[in-house]
Amino acid sequence: MRKFLSTLAIAAAASTCLGSAQALAETPNPFKCEPGEKYVMNVMVSGVEYWFPVYEMFKQAGQQFGCETAYTGTPEYDVNKQIATFDQALAQKPAGILVHPMNSDPFIEPINRAIEQGTAVVTFAADSPNSKRVSYITSDNNAEGTYAADAVAKAMDGKGEYAVLENPGQDNHDKRVNAFVARMEAKWPDMKLVGRAASNQDPTKAYQAVLSLAQAHPDLGAVFMPEANSAIGAAQAAKEGGGKIRVMLADVNAKILDMIKAGEIFGSVNPDQGMQGYMGFMLLWMAKHPDLIDPMNDAKRSGFNPMSVPFVDNGFSIVSKDNADDFYWDKYLKRRGTKGIEE
Repeated sequence: MRKFLSTLAIAAAASTCLGSAQALAETPNPFKCEPGEKYVMNVMVSGVEYWFPVYEMFKQAGQQFGCETAYTGTPEYDVNKQIATFDQALAQKPAGILVHPMNSDPFIEPINRAIEQGTAVVTFAADSPNSKRVSYITSDNNAEGTYAADAVAKAMDGKGEYAVLENPGQDNHDKRVNAFVARMEAKWPDMKLVGRAASNQDPTKAYQAVLSLAQAHPDLGAVFMPEANSAIGAAQAAKEGGGKIRVMLADVNAKILDMIKAGEIFGSVNPDQGMQGYMGFMLLWMAKHPDLIDPMNDAKRSGFNPMSVPFVDNGFSIVSKDNADDFYWDKYLKRRGTKGIEE
């Protein structure tokens, strides 16, 4: 009798499982795009290699959801021209835009207008915090600046002179530089800041700035900058001065990697661009589909998007001679077998 009842129980359980599996199979998959649903990535200085791996994973996430994606931006370092390309993308009424705002405040109105239109907006790498963007994804810029300061100070035995090159007005760059200086002041009191110069991502300006700083301060031992373009000029100036100035930066490209391997650049902190793009897409998609969640809060009463995620940290890597080969865009693209930003 017990065996018979046990058999009945197993049969009933199996029937329930089969019924549940069938019900699940018949339930439409909500994690897919409607035909024509499109998501756009928008940047300034669109030829900068940093953006390419971000878009590669943005694109992959879109493909996995059956969505269309596009890479847009302006080749110039001009906030008004970037806003113009943002508006051009917005005119096509995409489901969402992942944007790296060159400057925070000028993007408030365009982002708010996009939200009012029904286009989700997520910022990445740099933010427009006073806008209505639903989420922000970046690496921890303060941690990047802190790590860079520690690496430089340790290499100089905690004593010496350093300078910084800046790109004033770009949120993430400002944070990196400020964190670098703050860490030096807090932990390395024998490290002396002897100069600051605005290179504005221009290698020529960076080259001239480092030459001037080295002439004014013969004991200059290091220079930090929050991006890659300036480092090319800075490293050339340091090389001409005998190579005693350690060049530390954030971000990488093929030229920077070559110079790191050659010992012309000390090192770099590089945000995890792939996670930035992949999770950037996910945040956009979630923001565009808030009906998938019914949280226990006042979202419906207040009109707040329940899928809003204030901040996501995509992490960063430390690039040195030992691992530089893992960060070349051309090798990455060859391994993946795609056309990069051209598709």
